[in-house]
Amino acid sequence: METSSSYRDSNRARLRRALIRAARDLTVEHGWESVRMLDVAKAVGVSRQTVYNEFRGRAGLAEALTLSEVRQFAQRVRGALFEHGADVRAAGYAAILLTLDEAARNPLVQAVQAGGRGGTDELLPALTTRPEIVLAEAGGVLREWTAAFLPTLPADVVTTAVDAVIRLTVSHILLPRDTPAASATALAEVFVRLLKP
Repeated sequence: METSSSYRDSNRARLRRALIRAARDLTVEHGWESVRMLDVAKAVGVSRQTVYNEFRGRAGLAEALTLSEVRQFAQRVRGALFEHGADVRAAGYAAILLTLDEAARNPLVQAVQAGGRGGTDELLPALTTRPEIVLAEAGGVLREWTAAFLPTLPADVVTTAVDAVIRLTVSHILLPRDTPAASATALAEVFVRLLKP
């Protein structure tokens, strides 16, 4: 019985990943506004009801797509942070630059930004203002890094620094004022100052 349940869970996870990939591809190609549950279902070869059963509607699919994208970003950011150890400026710079560079090249982020300018795209708020998605995923990585390399910092200092640097980085993705390298330099300096107890 346990094997059957494990097999079912494995199949469901594969289906979920395939649906999210299809939604991502369709969003990049046509914009989120044009993506219908039926299109996602057809791309994977399942019924529209299957997509609804998995995500409960477009909002659930948007959230799953956002979470998938943010988790991938967060893992790359983790690598950049840990590569520089306790050097706050270098780690912050590398992580922020990676984020800004990837956001500038990421076709999903570009599609979301283009769609969001019209004010009706559900993905833009999910990518930028949902604290349980962006702040939790990216914040978890930053807190893991500070615990490993700056373990004596007070929790309130870490919380403030993590929240601020994430929000500032997101604002530079949406409204870039300078090159990614220049923005990363400025934000890394802010991060250094915020992490002082």
